[in-house]
Amino acid sequence: MKPGIHPAYGPVVFRDRAADHAFLTRSTMTSDKTIDWEDGNTYPVVDVEISNVSHPFYTGTARVLDTAGRVERFERRYGRRGAL
Repeated sequence: MKPGIHPAYGPVVFRDRAADHAFLTRSTMTSDKTIDWEDGNTYPVVDVEISNVSHPFYTGTARVLDTAGRVERFERRYGRRGAL
């Protein structure tokens, strides 16, 4: 890697405020806010809107769309287009 052109890469805590969940990982993101982590060290903390704990896809609360049914309903309503 070329020196001097890449951002600093270090430990950062990402905190999902909606689900009251935090995890420590490495990132190039920075923050002025800090948090005392479980290991006794202080790390920068970045608040996020959504994480795997609160996202509907990961929690199993996502709605499954019936795309086949939508296509059939469209074809019934507007007719099927013939082959060109």
